[in-house]
Amino acid sequence: MSYTWRTIKTDRGDHGVRVDRVLLRHLRDERSVSRNRIQKWIEAGDVLVNGAPPSRAAWRVQAGDDLQVRIEELPARTRPSGEAMDLQVLYEDDDLLAVDKPAGLVVHPSYKNAAGTLINGVLERAKTWPAGSRPSLLGRLDKYTSGVVIVAKRPAVHAALQRAMESRRIDKDYAAIVWGRPSPMRGTIDLALDRDPWDRRRITVTDRGGQPSVTKYERLAVSSPGPPRPFSLVRCRLITGRTHQIRVHLSARNWPIVGDAVYGLKRTGGSLTPLDEVALAFPRQALHAWRLSLRQPTTNAALEITAPLPDDMQQLATALCLSTVALA
Repeated sequence: MSYTWRTIKTDRGDHGVRVDRVLLRHLRDERSVSRNRIQKWIEAGDVLVNGAPPSRAAWRVQAGDDLQVRIEELPARTRPSGEAMDLQVLYEDDDLLAVDKPAGLVVHPSYKNAAGTLINGVLERAKTWPAGSRPSLLGRLDKYTSGVVIVAKRPAVHAALQRAMESRRIDKDYAAIVWGRPSPMRGTIDLALDRDPWDRRRITVTDRGGQPSVTKYERLAVSSPGPPRPFSLVRCRLITGRTHQIRVHLSARNWPIVGDAVYGLKRTGGSLTPLDEVALAFPRQALHAWRLSLRQPTTNAALEITAPLPDDMQQLATALCLSTVALA
Protein backbone atom coordinates (compact mmCIF):
# COMPACT_ATOMS: atom_id res chain seq x y z
CA MET A 1 0.00 0.00 0.00
CA SER A 2 1.46 3.35 -1.04
CA TYR A 3 0.63 6.91 -0.02
CA THR A 4 1.13 10.30 -1.58
CA TRP A 5 1.02 13.85 -0.27
CA ARG A 6 -1.53 16.00 -2.02
CA THR A 7 -1.61 19.77 -1.87
CA ILE A 8 -5.08 21.27 -1.45
CA LYS A 9 -5.56 24.57 -3.23
CA THR A 10 -7.56 26.66 -0.80
CA ASP A 11 -9.65 29.69 -1.75
CA ARG A 12 -11.43 32.60 -0.09
CA GLY A 13 -14.31 30.37 0.98
CA ASP A 14 -11.94 28.40 3.23
CA HIS A 15 -10.78 31.36 5.35
CA GLY A 16 -11.74 30.87 8.98
CA VAL A 17 -13.26 27.40 8.35
CA ARG A 18 -12.32 24.28 10.32
CA VAL A 19 -9.62 22.27 8.59
CA ASP A 20 -11.73 19.09 8.56
CA ARG A 21 -14.56 20.93 6.78
CA VAL A 22 -12.13 22.41 4.26
CA LEU A 23 -10.77 18.97 3.43
CA LEU A 24 -14.24 17.45 3.18
CA ARG A 25 -15.27 20.18 0.75
CA HIS A 26 -12.24 19.75 -1.52
CA LEU A 27 -12.18 15.94 -1.38
CA ARG A 28 -15.93 15.32 -1.67
CA ASP A 29 -15.53 13.44 -4.98
CA GLU A 30 -12.88 11.07 -3.64
CA ARG A 31 -13.90 7.52 -2.83
CA SER A 32 -14.54 6.70 0.84
CA VAL A 33 -13.76 10.17 2.17
CA SER A 34 -15.84 11.10 5.20
CA ARG A 35 -15.60 13.55 8.07
CA ASN A 36 -14.71 10.72 10.44
CA ARG A 37 -11.90 9.53 8.17
CA ILE A 38 -10.52 13.05 7.79
CA GLN A 39 -10.44 13.46 11.57
CA LYS A 40 -8.46 10.21 11.82
CA TRP A 41 -6.00 11.59 9.26
CA ILE A 42 -5.58 14.70 11.41
CA GLU A 43 -5.03 12.63 14.56
CA ALA A 44 -2.45 10.48 12.74
CA GLY A 45 -0.48 13.47 11.47
CA ASP A 46 -1.49 12.90 7.86
CA VAL A 47 -2.67 16.51 7.48
CA LEU A 48 -0.24 19.47 7.44
CA VAL A 49 -0.99 23.18 7.62
CA ASN A 50 2.08 25.21 6.64
CA GLY A 51 4.22 22.12 7.12
CA ALA A 52 3.02 21.24 10.62
CA PRO A 53 0.14 19.05 11.80
CA PRO A 54 -2.83 21.00 13.22
CA SER A 55 -3.50 20.34 16.89
CA ARG A 56 -7.15 19.45 16.34
CA ALA A 57 -9.83 19.07 13.67
CA ALA A 58 -11.32 22.43 14.71
CA TRP A 59 -8.16 24.27 13.64
CA ARG A 60 -9.18 27.24 11.49
CA VAL A 61 -7.62 27.64 8.06
CA GLN A 62 -6.38 31.13 7.23
CA ALA A 63 -6.02 32.82 3.85
CA GLY A 64 -2.76 31.77 2.20
CA ASP A 65 -2.26 28.64 4.34
CA ASP A 66 -0.47 25.73 2.65
CA LEU A 67 -2.66 22.65 3.20
CA GLN A 68 -1.48 19.10 2.49
CA VAL A 69 -3.00 15.68 3.11
CA ARG A 70 -1.43 12.23 2.89
CA ILE A 71 -3.77 9.96 0.92
CA GLU A 72 -3.62 6.28 0.08
CA GLU A 73 -3.02 5.68 -3.60
CA LEU A 74 -5.73 3.35 -4.82
CA PRO A 75 -4.78 0.80 -7.48
CA ALA A 76 -6.09 1.40 -10.97
CA ARG A 77 -9.30 -0.44 -11.68
CA THR A 78 -9.00 -3.47 -13.89
CA ARG A 79 -11.64 -5.01 -16.08
CA PRO A 80 -13.57 -7.63 -14.06
CA SER A 81 -13.22 -11.23 -15.11
CA GLY A 82 -15.60 -14.18 -15.03
CA GLU A 83 -15.86 -16.35 -11.92
CA ALA A 84 -17.88 -19.50 -11.41
CA MET A 85 -20.93 -18.68 -9.31
CA ASP A 86 -24.27 -20.28 -8.55
CA LEU A 87 -26.58 -17.60 -9.95
CA GLN A 88 -30.26 -17.80 -9.10
CA VAL A 89 -31.72 -17.13 -12.56
CA LEU A 90 -35.29 -15.80 -12.57
CA TYR A 91 -35.61 -15.15 -16.30
CA GLU A 92 -33.46 -15.24 -19.43
CA ASP A 93 -33.92 -14.61 -23.15
CA ASP A 94 -31.69 -13.42 -26.01
CA ASP A 95 -31.61 -9.87 -24.64
CA LEU A 96 -31.97 -10.07 -20.87
CA LEU A 97 -30.95 -11.98 -17.80
CA ALA A 98 -32.71 -11.52 -14.46
CA VAL A 99 -31.13 -12.91 -11.30
CA ASP A 100 -32.12 -13.02 -7.65
CA LYS A 101 -29.23 -11.39 -5.79
CA PRO A 102 -28.77 -12.68 -2.24
CA ALA A 103 -28.10 -10.26 0.60
CA GLY A 104 -24.38 -9.87 1.22
CA LEU A 105 -23.33 -10.11 -2.43
CA VAL A 106 -21.77 -6.97 -3.93
CA VAL A 107 -23.06 -6.29 -7.45
CA HIS A 108 -19.93 -4.78 -9.02
CA PRO A 109 -16.21 -4.78 -8.17
CA SER A 110 -14.82 -1.92 -6.12
CA TYR A 111 -11.50 -1.24 -4.47
CA LYS A 112 -12.72 -3.11 -1.36
CA ASN A 113 -14.40 -5.91 -3.32
CA ALA A 114 -12.20 -6.62 -6.33
CA ALA A 115 -13.69 -10.05 -7.01
CA GLY A 116 -16.51 -12.38 -6.03
CA THR A 117 -19.22 -9.94 -7.14
CA LEU A 118 -22.41 -10.49 -9.06
CA ILE A 119 -20.94 -9.13 -12.29
CA ASN A 120 -18.07 -11.62 -12.01
CA GLY A 121 -20.60 -14.44 -11.97
CA VAL A 122 -22.53 -12.91 -14.87
CA LEU A 123 -19.35 -12.58 -16.94
CA GLU A 124 -18.68 -16.28 -16.47
CA ARG A 125 -22.17 -17.15 -17.66
CA ALA A 126 -21.78 -14.76 -20.60
CA LYS A 127 -18.98 -16.89 -22.03
CA THR A 128 -21.69 -19.08 -23.57
CA TRP A 129 -23.55 -16.13 -25.11
CA PRO A 130 -23.20 -15.15 -28.80
CA ALA A 131 -20.21 -13.12 -29.98
CA GLY A 132 -20.62 -9.40 -29.34
CA SER A 133 -22.42 -9.87 -26.02
CA ARG A 134 -21.34 -7.45 -23.30
CA PRO A 135 -23.31 -7.79 -20.07
CA SER A 136 -24.16 -4.68 -18.08
CA LEU A 137 -26.33 -4.14 -15.03
CA LEU A 138 -29.51 -2.09 -15.17
CA GLY A 139 -29.26 -0.35 -11.82
CA ARG A 140 -27.69 -1.72 -8.67
CA LEU A 141 -28.74 -2.99 -5.29
CA ASP A 142 -26.95 -2.28 -2.02
CA LYS A 143 -24.81 -5.12 -0.71
CA TYR A 144 -27.32 -6.08 1.98
CA THR A 145 -30.44 -5.64 -0.16
CA SER A 146 -31.67 -8.79 -1.90
CA GLY A 147 -33.79 -9.32 -4.99
CA VAL A 148 -34.19 -8.80 -8.72
CA VAL A 149 -31.27 -7.49 -10.76
CA ILE A 150 -31.60 -7.08 -14.54
CA VAL A 151 -28.63 -7.66 -16.85
CA ALA A 152 -28.65 -6.40 -20.44
CA LYS A 153 -26.71 -8.67 -22.80
CA ARG A 154 -25.74 -5.99 -25.33
CA PRO A 155 -25.16 -2.22 -25.23
CA ALA A 156 -28.16 -1.55 -27.48
CA VAL A 157 -30.43 -3.45 -25.10
CA HIS A 158 -29.01 -1.57 -22.13
CA ALA A 159 -29.64 1.76 -23.87
CA ALA A 160 -33.25 0.78 -24.64
CA LEU A 161 -33.85 -0.20 -21.03
CA GLN A 162 -32.28 3.02 -19.78
CA ARG A 163 -34.67 5.00 -21.97
CA ALA A 164 -37.57 2.99 -20.58
CA MET A 165 -36.44 3.76 -17.02
CA GLU A 166 -36.06 7.46 -17.74
CA SER A 167 -39.58 7.59 -19.17
CA ARG A 168 -40.88 5.59 -16.17
CA ARG A 169 -42.01 2.61 -18.20
CA ILE A 170 -40.34 0.17 -15.80
CA ASP A 171 -41.96 -0.47 -12.41
CA LYS A 172 -39.73 -1.56 -9.52
CA ASP A 173 -41.47 -2.81 -6.38
CA TYR A 174 -39.67 -3.53 -3.12
CA ALA A 175 -40.77 -5.27 0.07
CA ALA A 176 -39.59 -3.88 3.39
CA ILE A 177 -40.18 -4.74 7.03
CA VAL A 178 -40.23 -1.55 9.06
CA TRP A 179 -40.62 -0.26 12.58
CA GLY A 180 -43.96 1.46 13.11
CA ARG A 181 -47.30 1.57 11.33
CA PRO A 182 -47.21 3.66 8.13
CA SER A 183 -50.23 5.93 7.96
CA PRO A 184 -52.11 6.50 5.78
CA MET A 185 -52.16 2.95 4.49
CA ARG A 186 -51.08 4.12 1.02
CA GLY A 187 -49.20 7.26 0.17
CA THR A 188 -46.37 9.06 -1.57
CA ILE A 189 -43.12 10.27 -0.03
CA ASP A 190 -41.77 13.24 -1.99
CA LEU A 191 -38.53 14.41 -0.35
CA ALA A 192 -35.41 15.66 -2.12
CA LEU A 193 -32.20 13.78 -1.34
CA ASP A 194 -28.52 14.73 -1.34
CA ARG A 195 -25.18 13.50 -0.04
CA ASP A 196 -24.57 14.17 3.63
CA PRO A 197 -21.97 16.98 3.64
CA TRP A 198 -20.21 15.39 6.64
CA ASP A 199 -20.22 11.80 5.44
CA ARG A 200 -20.33 11.23 1.69
CA ARG A 201 -21.38 7.62 2.21
CA ARG A 202 -24.72 8.72 3.67
CA ILE A 203 -27.75 10.24 1.97
CA THR A 204 -29.91 12.82 3.69
CA VAL A 205 -33.20 14.61 3.12
CA THR A 206 -32.66 18.23 2.13
CA ASP A 207 -34.85 21.27 1.61
CA ARG A 208 -32.12 23.12 -0.26
CA GLY A 209 -31.55 21.77 -3.73
CA GLY A 210 -30.83 18.05 -3.89
CA GLN A 211 -32.36 15.57 -6.30
CA PRO A 212 -36.15 15.25 -6.54
CA SER A 213 -37.02 11.82 -5.13
CA VAL A 214 -40.41 10.12 -5.00
CA THR A 215 -41.43 6.79 -3.44
CA LYS A 216 -44.96 5.35 -3.36
CA TYR A 217 -45.75 2.96 -0.52
CA GLU A 218 -48.51 0.62 0.64
CA ARG A 219 -48.82 -0.98 4.06
CA LEU A 220 -49.51 -4.69 3.51
CA ALA A 221 -49.55 -6.02 7.07
CA VAL A 222 -49.10 -4.92 10.68
CA SER A 223 -47.86 -7.04 13.55
CA SER A 224 -50.68 -8.37 15.71
CA PRO A 225 -50.91 -8.33 18.59
CA GLY A 226 -48.84 -5.18 18.24
CA PRO A 227 -46.20 -4.16 20.80
CA PRO A 228 -45.98 -0.51 21.92
CA ARG A 229 -44.22 0.13 18.60
CA PRO A 230 -45.61 -2.27 15.97
CA PHE A 231 -43.90 -3.58 12.87
CA SER A 232 -45.23 -3.46 9.32
CA LEU A 233 -44.68 -5.11 5.97
CA VAL A 234 -44.57 -2.39 3.31
CA ARG A 235 -44.46 -2.46 -0.47
CA CYS A 236 -42.55 0.45 -2.02
CA ARG A 237 -42.47 1.52 -5.66
CA LEU A 238 -39.63 3.70 -6.89
CA ILE A 239 -40.76 6.60 -9.03
CA THR A 240 -37.22 7.94 -9.04
CA GLY A 241 -34.18 5.79 -8.34
CA ARG A 242 -31.76 7.59 -6.05
CA THR A 243 -29.06 6.00 -3.89
CA HIS A 244 -30.56 4.61 -0.64
CA GLN A 245 -33.88 6.24 -1.59
CA ILE A 246 -36.30 3.83 0.07
CA ARG A 247 -34.16 3.50 3.17
CA VAL A 248 -33.88 7.26 3.67
CA HIS A 249 -37.51 8.04 2.78
CA LEU A 250 -38.94 5.49 5.20
CA SER A 251 -36.57 6.59 7.95
CA ALA A 252 -37.54 10.23 7.38
CA ARG A 253 -41.19 9.28 7.98
CA ASN A 254 -40.20 7.55 11.23
CA TRP A 255 -40.71 4.08 9.74
CA PRO A 256 -37.09 2.92 9.50
CA ILE A 257 -36.31 -0.44 7.96
CA VAL A 258 -35.54 -3.20 10.44
CA GLY A 259 -31.83 -4.04 10.47
CA ASP A 260 -30.69 -0.89 8.65
CA ALA A 261 -27.31 -0.14 10.23
CA VAL A 262 -27.13 3.37 8.73
CA TYR A 263 -30.65 4.80 8.80
CA GLY A 264 -32.40 2.44 11.22
CA LEU A 265 -33.03 2.31 14.95
CA LYS A 266 -30.12 1.64 17.30
CA ARG A 267 -30.16 -0.28 20.56
CA THR A 268 -30.66 2.06 23.52
CA GLY A 269 -30.92 1.60 27.24
CA GLY A 270 -34.72 1.70 27.23
CA SER A 271 -37.14 -1.15 27.87
CA LEU A 272 -37.39 -3.61 24.96
CA THR A 273 -40.07 -6.13 24.10
CA PRO A 274 -39.20 -9.63 22.83
CA LEU A 275 -40.17 -8.51 19.31
CA ASP A 276 -37.89 -5.49 19.62
CA GLU A 277 -35.04 -7.86 20.45
CA VAL A 278 -35.83 -9.95 17.37
CA ALA A 279 -35.79 -6.88 15.14
CA LEU A 280 -32.59 -5.45 16.60
CA ALA A 281 -30.83 -8.78 16.08
CA PHE A 282 -31.65 -8.92 12.34
CA PRO A 283 -28.25 -8.70 10.61
CA ARG A 284 -29.10 -6.66 7.50
CA GLN A 285 -31.66 -4.19 6.21
CA ALA A 286 -34.95 -6.03 5.66
CA LEU A 287 -35.33 -4.73 2.11
CA HIS A 288 -35.96 -6.90 -0.95
CA ALA A 289 -36.30 -5.96 -4.64
CA TRP A 290 -39.44 -8.04 -5.04
CA ARG A 291 -40.88 -7.43 -8.49
CA LEU A 292 -39.95 -5.71 -11.73
CA SER A 293 -42.39 -5.05 -14.57
CA LEU A 294 -41.24 -3.98 -18.02
CA ARG A 295 -41.59 -4.47 -21.76
CA GLN A 296 -39.18 -6.84 -23.48
CA PRO A 297 -37.03 -4.38 -25.50
CA THR A 298 -37.17 -6.36 -28.78
CA THR A 299 -40.62 -7.98 -28.81
CA ASN A 300 -42.42 -5.44 -26.58
CA ALA A 301 -43.99 -8.35 -24.70
CA ALA A 302 -45.00 -7.59 -21.11
CA LEU A 303 -42.65 -9.11 -18.53
CA GLU A 304 -43.19 -9.40 -14.79
CA ILE A 305 -40.20 -10.82 -12.92
CA THR A 306 -40.60 -11.69 -9.25
CA ALA A 307 -38.03 -12.77 -6.67
CA PRO A 308 -39.67 -14.63 -3.78
CA LEU A 309 -39.18 -13.16 -0.33
CA PRO A 310 -35.89 -14.69 0.93
CA ASP A 311 -35.88 -17.10 3.84
CA ASP A 312 -34.33 -14.66 6.32
CA MET A 313 -37.01 -12.03 5.72
CA GLN A 314 -39.77 -14.65 5.73
CA GLN A 315 -38.52 -15.92 9.10
CA LEU A 316 -38.31 -12.35 10.41
CA ALA A 317 -41.88 -11.64 9.27
CA THR A 318 -43.09 -14.78 11.02
CA ALA A 319 -41.25 -13.87 14.22
CA LEU A 320 -42.79 -10.38 14.15
CA CYS A 321 -46.30 -11.75 13.52
CA LEU A 322 -46.48 -10.29 10.02
CA SER A 323 -48.45 -11.97 7.25
CA THR A 324 -46.67 -12.13 3.86
CA VAL A 325 -49.71 -13.39 1.92
CA ALA A 326 -49.84 -10.17 -0.10
CA LEU A 327 -46.45 -11.06 -1.63
CA ALA A 328 -47.42 -14.60 -2.61
